Amino acid sequence: MKALPDDAAGGQTMNTGKTLFAQLMDFLPWSTFDRIVARYHGNRAVRTLPCAAQYQVMAFAQITYRESLRDIEACLSAQSAKLYHMGLRGPIRRSTLADANETRDWRIYAEFAQRLIAQARRLYADLRGNIPSFIQISDGKLHDVHALDMLLPDPGAIYVMDRGYVDFARLHVLHEAGAFFVTRAKSNLDAHRVYSAPADRSAGVICDQTIAMDGYLTQRHYPAYLRRIRFKDAETGKTLVLLTNQVTLPALTICALYKSRWQVELFFKWIKQHLRIKQFYGISENAVKTQIWIAVSVYLLVAIVRKRLRLEVSLYTLLQVFSLTVFEKLPIQSAILATPKAVQRYEISMSSRRLSTPARAAR
Repeated sequence: MKALPDDAAGGQTMNTGKTLFAQLMDFLPWSTFDRIVARYHGNRAVRTLPCAAQYQVMAFAQITYRESLRDIEACLSAQSAKLYHMGLRGPIRRSTLADANETRDWRIYAEFAQRLIAQARRLYADLRGNIPSFIQISDGKLHDVHALDMLLPDPGAIYVMDRGYVDFARLHVLHEAGAFFVTRAKSNLDAHRVYSAPADRSAGVICDQTIAMDGYLTQRHYPAYLRRIRFKDAETGKTLVLLTNQVTLPALTICALYKSRWQVELFFKWIKQHLRIKQFYGISENAVKTQIWIAVSVYLLVAIVRKRLRLEVSLYTLLQVFSLTVFEKLPIQSAILATPKAVQRYEISMSSRRLSTPARAAR
């Protein structure tokens, strides 16, 4: 498949001779991908299925809901006459794909996904979009709070988190970096009030205080003052005690920021549904991380295509359309227009219903 320059992919072109899958792949910055592969020596001693072809096959599996390596092999074998037009140069054997997922460094695909994150965030900079800025994949044994160690603080940013992330030494690192945080206080918080600001009880703000830590360790870990806001949510009737180092915003704004965390919860629930990882194709850490990062990059690719082609449909609808039309030789815009409006409305409605389901606390 011909590689496009990083800044040239994604123009509005008809691509009348290419399958829809090949058109999608043309939106990827392949020269960047090649540089990443070279840095990790991904194609060293590889005779069949180089990293680019491995990526394409795994992306195909992600887009079309393949459930296993055998499923991938069978589906591509059934369409063997179209493999060349998909950008693939020969039949795909599940053993070869399994070996590639086991041995090719997963960091190739993680770094590539990070590049796509940067590209997608630029496209969605002025609009609300479900584009993450930071993704960390870990095993289930890693405690939530350690995620803060992997985060590069962005000065001026406000990090909203639940009580699982309360660690005063780590929170102070954010504070020293010029970043802000909003979180819930734990019930055993050992602190004393320094000052009380006026509170609008009619709006639910019970108190707005400046506090200092009293515990021996917490006082050493967080020597600066904190702001404590006690708020009664009229919708749920629950009383929340919030901690923040942001002292200039009104108390109600701080409360609204914390409540907006639920939108983040909904986003992660949404993206987990759309990553479509029902089965893993391998059991090693390398194979699992490879599959997850390629799934993330495919999601980002669809978001990029949507913005580049100015498609007025949801990401959910795009994913559904692409899953059914990957072998078709018609422009992406035509595939969208050919999708019955009733189907699009149904898919959007189903997506909205899923989003409206209350999410669990963030991990």
